[in-house]
Amino acid sequence: MKNVTLLRSARLATLGLLPVLAACSDKKDETQPSSAVELKAYSVNPALVKAMPGFESLQVLPLISSDDVLAGSPNFVFGPQPDGAGLLKNPAAEGGFVLINNHEISQSVSRVYLDKTFKPVRGEYIVDYNGGTTRLCSATLATPEEHGFSVPTFLTAGESGAESMVHAIDPLGVIDKANTTRRKPALGKASMENAVPLNKQAYPGKTVIAIGEDDTNGQVLLYVSDTPGDLDNGKLYMLKRTGGDPVETNMVQGTSYDVEWVEVPNAKTMTGAQIAAFSTSSGVLQLARVEDLDYRKGSAANNRELYFTATGVSAADKLTPVAGKTMWGRVYKLNLNATDPVGPAKLAVAVDGADTPGSYIVNPDNLCVTENYVYIQEDGDSFYINNDHDGRVWQHNINTPTQRAKVMLEMDHRRTDATFNAKYNPANVVLKSSWEYGAMYDISDLVNTPNTFLLNLHPHTWQDNKFKNADGSGAAANTNNEGGQVVILRGVAK
Repeated sequence: MKNVTLLRSARLATLGLLPVLAACSDKKDETQPSSAVELKAYSVNPALVKAMPGFESLQVLPLISSDDVLAGSPNFVFGPQPDGAGLLKNPAAEGGFVLINNHEISQSVSRVYLDKTFKPVRGEYIVDYNGGTTRLCSATLATPEEHGFSVPTFLTAGESGAESMVHAIDPLGVIDKANTTRRKPALGKASMENAVPLNKQAYPGKTVIAIGEDDTNGQVLLYVSDTPGDLDNGKLYMLKRTGGDPVETNMVQGTSYDVEWVEVPNAKTMTGAQIAAFSTSSGVLQLARVEDLDYRKGSAANNRELYFTATGVSAADKLTPVAGKTMWGRVYKLNLNATDPVGPAKLAVAVDGADTPGSYIVNPDNLCVTENYVYIQEDGDSFYINNDHDGRVWQHNINTPTQRAKVMLEMDHRRTDATFNAKYNPANVVLKSSWEYGAMYDISDLVNTPNTFLLNLHPHTWQDNKFKNADGSGAAANTNNEGGQVVILRGVAK
């Protein structure tokens, strides 16, 4: 990143900067809530997601939506498709917070300031359409406390074809919206969905970043450096089954498979097309759209247990599988080597949408992993003919791996409410799962309230011309006019 010094890092640490990554925190909950924070509905828009039977005690509170006018920046518009995200304490405001969000389709990153009560009061963009260069999907806020980086770094992944890269953004830095020099070629080039640094205790003294490629022939990649926080001088590896079978569906649930890592030579100077060709020639696992990854919380051993999605692909008829690929989607469990991040490892299918197709998980996208659960967010807008439900968040219990995941949340379309439908679905779209989830992540420690998370929503059918050009870039191609929303979840089991 530009213009960041160790002195600034020390100053932020002194001010009590405590970031949260766009997944889940390792730290333990405090038992008493902060007296200043008031977790309630702050948005003028209702929550667009609902709790499902068995989770009635779960509270869903809208924090910010695109209709909201913030007192400190009345012209700010919270943009479309909030995806990857992070939260940290504001070092310049006693008791305040800073919320960072990707806006996927507008290739931008917003920064929203919350006061000490957690009310959004001011917003701005720190990356715009021109600076983002590609769609910005999932993201992770890397921190000194969790990952050993010298300063907080927002790693946001570009996903617009084989030459896309990961950006490293200073979440508290000066506004430099159109800056395109923050990309990190050492992390490779691919249609990337997330770049997730492991907790610093997983492999002390190293930087280990898991990366997923959202492509029909997608990979799981691992960037490894012997210097904490180094994003420029490490090596890049790809996941391969021992023996070289690249076919995803040759793996079945209930079996553990030996896997290994293949180094990508000179990855920093290779094009994305060259990296993709290398994956094929090397017999690397070809997975159907690796859209997110996250690691288990609670201990160093847990931090080496990685979960990732293969969202799935189908033929054009939305009915027929593609040979060798998961169609309905899967969640995989990868147990990394105990001492060497690129040593021999074990891979297994943890959850498979092919178990009761259309009624179980459909196109899993984002993940949030805690100590005991994997929360699986669907992206069912592949619109498979036999999908029987709107977008859901499922709860998979790590400690009872053969038990079916439970439905915790579902998008609340309210299609029979004419007033609601006129606002949030003016085109009267009736397709199931026409809305999508973004990041879900644990904020319990920051707000000093146990079992509290944020969840991002993409209500794609909510469209209004006043939402256009939210980032102020004026780019001719930046024409999306969707609304977006972030909700607070209280009572999420960890």
